Amino acid sequence: MLKMGDSTEIFVDRMSERTATASARQTIEFDEAFTLHHRTVFRAARSIVHDSGLAEDVTQEVFIRLYKHMDSIKDEEMLRPWLIRVALNLAKNTVRGNIRANTRDENYVKEYVAGNSEGSVESEFEQQVEVSEINRALGRIREPLRSCLVLKQQGLSYREIAESLSLNESSIGTFVARARQEFLKFYGKTRREVL
Repeated sequence: MLKMGDSTEIFVDRMSERTATASARQTIEFDEAFTLHHRTVFRAARSIVHDSGLAEDVTQEVFIRLYKHMDSIKDEEMLRPWLIRVALNLAKNTVRGNIRANTRDENYVKEYVAGNSEGSVESEFEQQVEVSEINRALGRIREPLRSCLVLKQQGLSYREIAESLSLNESSIGTFVARARQEFLKFYGKTRREVL
């Protein structure tokens, strides 16, 4: 037969069992997990990437993954190790990705420099001379022919050119043709003068 003290102990044991199972069944709230573990996840990520901005990006990605997988994490004790493991893996992937990107950039620069090192100064000088010749030739063309030519080269239609310069649309084609002729005449003279 049970004494009064024994039944009380049994009742207390059963209540503690129920409380333990209820807390184990209780789902983990995202906001609470974020508040409790953000700093830990950030520190873990920063220990790998050595950059606070990248570490914050990794931390955000970790919590996005937590939000998507909240249902799969049943035990609250496993949450912190899970977050740290995900943070370390993402941080390592970020470092690898940055190394690959930097290697690609360096290879591109090496290829570009190797391909253009010969005559790069000469080609740049030639481009500058050609631009100045074009500007001199354009400067010799009288208005409104010059403006019509420049606007046409920028891709405007005859109607748009006429509206922007307050000219008759039917005369724009003639102006552009004359401007091209004058440009070729002056551009040829300019080239001969420079040479």
